[in-house]
Amino acid sequence: MDSSLFWRGILVGLAIAIPIGPIGVLCIQRSLADGVWRGIVTGFGSTTAHGIYAAIAGFGFAAMGNTLTGGQVALRLVGSGYLAYLALRIARSEPIIRPARGRGRGLLATYFSSFLVDITSPGTILLFAAIFAGLGTTSAAGRYDATAFLVLGVLVGSGLWWVVLSNGVNLLRGRLTQRWLRWVNRFSALILLGFALFVLAGLR
Repeated sequence: MDSSLFWRGILVGLAIAIPIGPIGVLCIQRSLADGVWRGIVTGFGSTTAHGIYAAIAGFGFAAMGNTLTGGQVALRLVGSGYLAYLALRIARSEPIIRPARGRGRGLLATYFSSFLVDITSPGTILLFAAIFAGLGTTSAAGRYDATAFLVLGVLVGSGLWWVVLSNGVNLLRGRLTQRWLRWVNRFSALILLGFALFVLAGLR
């Protein structure tokens, strides 16, 4: 068993969770309005969706690895292009945080509200497919145990980010600025661009 797949999965989970998109904004707003735990639970809804999409992409590659072997060059080219495009979009985005009032909703409702936002975003599975193609999982036919470690890493990495973000927002309460959020997005864009270059490097 190559346990490095678990650590790669953590990096993938972080790379996908870090950009401040709709769930990131929601997590920050709820952390400010209702406390750290509300923000964390909001993020965990997104983490669950990430885990589901990671499992679909990862186990799909494991099941069809032999069939996809001949098309790995095309998959990596398309995947790297998509990652570079997404990195550019994230780098140019302007997340806006508005004051939010606590609504007193239960934690379960909080969790499912963010889960539904991410699970209904088809672009997420394309993102996982692009990154996993770069990690070489398209050739890991039948390696379901290795894929499980990869998916577990994604869950850990994504979940870890929401814990860090919610607590960080609480510590920076009153000092959270658009400039800070803009730099977070630029940093995450660099991570995705790094994955794009890694995918291309696999074509050698």
